[in-house]
Amino acid sequence: MLPERTQVLVAGGGPVGLATAVELGRRGVECVVVEPRTEVSHSRPRCKTVNVRTMEHLRRWGIADRLRERAPLPVAWSQDVVFCTSLSGHELSRFTGVLGLAPEPGRCAEPGQQAPQYVLEELLREVVGELAPCTLATGHRVVGLAQDDDAVRVEVADGAGECRTITAAYVVGCDGPRSVVRDQIGADYEGEHALRPNFGMVVRAPGLWSHVRHGPAVQYWTVNPAAPSLMGPLDRDGTWWVIAFGVEREAGHARAREIVDAVAGVPVASEVLSTDPWTARMQLVDRARDRRVFLAGDAAHLNPPFGGHGLNTGVGDAVDLGWKLAAVLRGWGGPELLASYEAERRPVQERVVRAAEDNMRTLSTDLLDDDLDRDDAAGSAARDAAHRRIQETKAAEFHALDLVLDVVHDRSPVIAAGAGDRLPHAWVAPGHSRYDDLGPELTLLGPGGAATEAFTAAARTRGVDLRILEAPGPELLLVRPDQHVAWRGDAATADADAVVARACGGRAYRPSVSAGEHP
Repeated sequence: MLPERTQVLVAGGGPVGLATAVELGRRGVECVVVEPRTEVSHSRPRCKTVNVRTMEHLRRWGIADRLRERAPLPVAWSQDVVFCTSLSGHELSRFTGVLGLAPEPGRCAEPGQQAPQYVLEELLREVVGELAPCTLATGHRVVGLAQDDDAVRVEVADGAGECRTITAAYVVGCDGPRSVVRDQIGADYEGEHALRPNFGMVVRAPGLWSHVRHGPAVQYWTVNPAAPSLMGPLDRDGTWWVIAFGVEREAGHARAREIVDAVAGVPVASEVLSTDPWTARMQLVDRARDRRVFLAGDAAHLNPPFGGHGLNTGVGDAVDLGWKLAAVLRGWGGPELLASYEAERRPVQERVVRAAEDNMRTLSTDLLDDDLDRDDAAGSAARDAAHRRIQETKAAEFHALDLVLDVVHDRSPVIAAGAGDRLPHAWVAPGHSRYDDLGPELTLLGPGGAATEAFTAAARTRGVDLRILEAPGPELLLVRPDQHVAWRGDAATADADAVVARACGGRAYRPSVSAGEHP
């Protein structure tokens, strides 16, 4: 049964909408997630890379190990990307330690994880179901909304088309590229739409592994004129995803098995389980907020899949917005906190879109050479040239930890000058991360003494929970729930009241509110 009122309504129950609900529900915020699909489909796995930053958030939620237990490919299985003429043909180049699967020791709390999107989504559905403040309403969709100064009234339709109204204090649109929420607030995408088509498939081919000459890899880029493609295993039992570059929808359906044979380099028994024609889009919304309504994930930004950033950027949106909405609804967050959402996330989204577009500049279709499969001097020279070009043009795609981890919110109204970076990670003890000790709201790291007492008093005045962690050195660090540093400074000269006020968004404490009340 859907409630008539809730604090936050999330339109869309994909990974980003569910992540928003987890961030809210763990903080005691009432949340309704409205999702048309009753079941999670396995036919289109979409994202396959859960990056190190998303895994750090899953660790904070206590579910990183649960995802790893369900992932069909363990991290240790492979950390390579291979470029080859075919799976049974010549190897052209190789990258190792890719996609954050083997990060520098100590740089992050969790390595990345290869897992189909549906594995993450099913886990997040379970977690949302375990959170008492959350309601997951499958078989329903948002069809309209209207807002005023006090609340948002959301029209929700069930599978039979019957509508009812849910009143929410805030709405988060995580309803994808065809977002109803985006349309309702009059926002629109800006940017480019690629012209070159791509044809995605999921294929069952249990015998294909016997033809792979290059060992296990998370991705194989096949460079041959019959099927310039990108592919990889979904599991170790013969289920594969394939992207054939430059192939139109009709040709893809007609040539599906021919494409599989071409990427294999030999005829193989295969069954096409699903198809997914697509073209790349490099787009951002002109605005991601209208008063009480926000956009996140694909409803706010779209980028090519190369590098594995789309879903992970959306989870970053969910975390940033989720804890801020909770802070406002619980009374310690001020108006600048919500204003900071776009200021913090848009630079990240722009950077990701540019990086993914750069990664798309060199695909298998751009590496073709008639001599690549020859077993003579001309073939060797062609393969050497291809190797050099691949290493020059594709390294940034597979080694992008700087893009993922070195995010600095230096344009945010709630971040002090010289701060905004992710708190540097450190291992306190084997298996025990510095992040594991951070509080659910604000954390102060540094020496004890009078400065610590002043910050404790300032936090108490605002009604925000402040955890104190002693750390060597004279510097104090005020760390937010998302592990970003809100302020750093000298313990002897810190103005605790001003620092805490800014980090909290600039409003004095007031009791928490429900839908229909102005926070």
